[in-house]
Amino acid sequence: MAGSQDAPATHEAPQTYERARAELEDVVRRLEAGGITLEESLSLWERGEALARACQSFLDGARARLDAAQSEAAQPDAG
Repeated sequence: MAGSQDAPATHEAPQTYERARAELEDVVRRLEAGGITLEESLSLWERGEALARACQSFLDGARARLDAAQSEAAQPDAG
């Protein structure tokens, strides 16, 4: 079953947390449904790992922005 149905070796990174999470949910659904080859399962697993890292990166960035905003708000006005 190799060919056009195989996932590409490299995937474009999702541009938003919501897209990454939605794609990750789809990957999980497909893995849980079964009925796919071992190679397809491995490819999906690898994509899921990459998406999980992307989601964590988005969350880490959001946390850093919040921390910076809170720190800025706690600083007395300089002017």
